[in-house]
Amino acid sequence: MKTLPIPSFFDAPRVGEIWKVDYAARADQARDWANQHNLTPASVSKDRISLLLIDAQNTFCLPNFELFVGGAVDDNIRLCEFIYRNLGNITHITATLDTHLSQQIFHPIFFVDKDGNHPSPYTDIHIGDLRENKWVFNPALAPNYQIAPEYGQQMMIHYAEELERKGKYALTIWPYHAMLGGIGHALVPALEEAIFFHSIARTAQPDFEIKGDKPFTENYSVIGPEVLTGPMGETLGAHDMKFVQHLQNVDKLYIAGQAKSHCVAWTVSDLLDDIQAADPELAKKVYLLEDCSSPVIVPGVVDHADAANEAYVRFAKAGMKIVKSTDAI
Repeated sequence: MKTLPIPSFFDAPRVGEIWKVDYAARADQARDWANQHNLTPASVSKDRISLLLIDAQNTFCLPNFELFVGGAVDDNIRLCEFIYRNLGNITHITATLDTHLSQQIFHPIFFVDKDGNHPSPYTDIHIGDLRENKWVFNPALAPNYQIAPEYGQQMMIHYAEELERKGKYALTIWPYHAMLGGIGHALVPALEEAIFFHSIARTAQPDFEIKGDKPFTENYSVIGPEVLTGPMGETLGAHDMKFVQHLQNVDKLYIAGQAKSHCVAWTVSDLLDDIQAADPELAKKVYLLEDCSSPVIVPGVVDHADAANEAYVRFAKAGMKIVKSTDAI
């Protein structure tokens, strides 16, 4: 398929910075670009090629933000260039937005020790810690959810048990991040600009998917939370079938974003579960841009590179294709 040049306004050194997108100027340039390169509306394209961007937000992708993923700036340079080169090939873009409030199960305020101290970021909370009351559900939060503090602790134990039963990571306390209303929640400006440019040039409305705003469950995957129900069967979050349904209606689905070891890997894992339940052949439609995602690595604290690589091996064995952003679509 035809590839295009990179527009002159794209400035790779600015991908790691915060700035305001000039929508009016980009809209005019996108219309001129479409005329210059004979781009048609996405709706009339014969091939349906979709791009799913996982959590390409400032909080994960820019240095000095809360959960900066090392490698994300270079990943996003390649990702922007991939979008621009394939502007005439990509027919739809979906961007997910990790969306958090202060009082959620993975933030420090949710737990206290016997002295009333909150856990430090990157603390893993295990079943034994909860059963022995090393960490307890913060009783000051109980009125906010109309539960007794004791039941809050029961919910935490149930949650940790479910994570272990499913073979998931232990409950991790993260720094406050992707806070709704904050600058960290926004998409990286350079990628927002590329998405907007595509939407005007191809007359294609992008989708933006909110995830991660439920208080009692982690939600690494955009498809569903880590734990669906509480100890009494109450709903903590829902599994969303729209993504496998979307896959059924496209020819190719490219996936990239942050972090490879967490939100990308777990989204793809959930999608693979849905694929295997619906039609295993659908896996062949999925293309993972391996040079546009990086794992969580905090030197001396955590290193999830091996887990990410193992996940990608599993995805490839299922039929998904591991590709680079410079490969032809």
